[in-house]
Amino acid sequence: MNQKEMTVADAIVKELVKANVDTIFGIVSIHNMPIYEALLEEGSIRIATARGESGAVNMADAYARTTGKLGVVLTSTGAGAGNGAGSLTETWNAGTPLLHITGEVDSDYIGKDLRYIHECKDQQKMMDGASKSSYLLRLPHQITPFMRAAMNDAREVPKGPVTISIPTNFQAQIIPDNQLIESKTKQQNTEVSIPADIIEAIASAKRPIVWTGDGIIHAGASEALTTLVEKIQPAVITSESGKGGMPENHPLCIGNFAATPQVTELLKKSDLLVSIGVRFRETETAEGTLPLPENHIHIDLNPFAFNRNYDTKYGLIGDAKAVLQTINNTLADKETQPDNAYVEEVKTTRTAVRNDLHEMVQPYGEFADIMNKQLPENTILVTDVTMHGYIWGNKLVQIQEPGNYLHMTGGGIGQGLPMAVGAKVAQPEKPVVLIAGDGGFMVNAGEMISAVQEDAPIIVLLFDDGGYGILQYYQEAAYGRQTAVHLQNPDFAMMAKSMGFEAEKATSASEFDNVLAKALASNQSYMIVVDTKAIGHLAYEDSPEYIRSFRPHQ
Repeated sequence: MNQKEMTVADAIVKELVKANVDTIFGIVSIHNMPIYEALLEEGSIRIATARGESGAVNMADAYARTTGKLGVVLTSTGAGAGNGAGSLTETWNAGTPLLHITGEVDSDYIGKDLRYIHECKDQQKMMDGASKSSYLLRLPHQITPFMRAAMNDAREVPKGPVTISIPTNFQAQIIPDNQLIESKTKQQNTEVSIPADIIEAIASAKRPIVWTGDGIIHAGASEALTTLVEKIQPAVITSESGKGGMPENHPLCIGNFAATPQVTELLKKSDLLVSIGVRFRETETAEGTLPLPENHIHIDLNPFAFNRNYDTKYGLIGDAKAVLQTINNTLADKETQPDNAYVEEVKTTRTAVRNDLHEMVQPYGEFADIMNKQLPENTILVTDVTMHGYIWGNKLVQIQEPGNYLHMTGGGIGQGLPMAVGAKVAQPEKPVVLIAGDGGFMVNAGEMISAVQEDAPIIVLLFDDGGYGILQYYQEAAYGRQTAVHLQNPDFAMMAKSMGFEAEKATSASEFDNVLAKALASNQSYMIVVDTKAIGHLAYEDSPEYIRSFRPHQ
């Protein structure tokens, strides 16, 4: 029987289609051209072009985070693959399921130090360090199981980026068009068994706290979470990654304020903590010193999540949605008697932490008010690593829908712009707003033109203070002086206009209010350059507590 022949590149695309991939981000190269040709020939997958491999990975990352689908990125060999490594590190930190397809030099040249064009000393080791896993295709005829295994690896817990390297000479090689059929049945066990004493602990708690992370968002468990909250009336705090897992306008949702003095007091007095898909990062737990209740129930799909940063009394391994639904079903027939005084205390705390921060960051608390007033509830907010994103944007700007908040989990600057572009490609019906600083923004500024070319209009709120603002104050705190943190910048508005953006400057909160309204109404890519020198720096920066909070690592 004669089988139709196809190339390795065709087989790669065939597996992507089978996996329901509809968009791929990347940079074309002589070392991946056959794959691009196969994508063009097949025709059903959108090819979104970035201006750098780093940005392409960020775009695919944001696409995956906002849709729950597998993100896919295609880069070149050696230096091209290396350019994506920093952004892969961000993806790994965020636990995003992503497939990174990269070329590799011809199979006969790998590891021979012949300095073949695009050769890397050890691309596999480099990619393995930045990814969850890294694989090299060694036998062209095994491309189908190779692709299947890599995509499964990316989506299996703990999820993360998987890099596959395809030697250039393999990509156009003819192979049989055979079938690889999955005949085993995957067991989808939705029955969750929860011990009676755990249910009783939840039902009888008088001062319960629920701490949610991105596990709620990944599992699509927001509705189940809200049902539990309405039943037991807890305080709800979130990790930064968990913003939007519960609507932040809910009166019991304190939000991303875990390490504040008020929430610390709640934790000290709490008789139960239920944490769901939370990593307990050092930035959100005062470097692990935040006191947690001994009566701690932790829910997570990853078995290695338990007792990693904090001990737990009960660890429930399972999908957050399935576990919460079982808890809710069991609690439905149980009498719970929330302490009304505690519920009022939670509401008071919610208001207090917001008011305190609002006043501390003035005049920028008004900017947050304006954003909360103007931004539609379905807005996707992206915060780059900048003082305005990190100190107030990630706390005071409220997120109402899961998957609508993106931040740099790994702390790398400049990734916000391509993340915003990827989010808009993924969710074209939603407004996408980026908070960025001038220093970080220039790292990937070329991706502005990608937003225009890909018809992905975004709004950039660029807080311009002429340097690396947060590092200026860290240096001042540590050494009493500053170096290498003051930057010469272009005329950002002029630069934005040259790339197809509309652009205006704002030198006051009232100007910001007017320009943001215009930007939202325009349905175009828009940059608002916020002149922080004219408006004034964050009052927060004058706080002695702010200076003392920084301790240089020894």
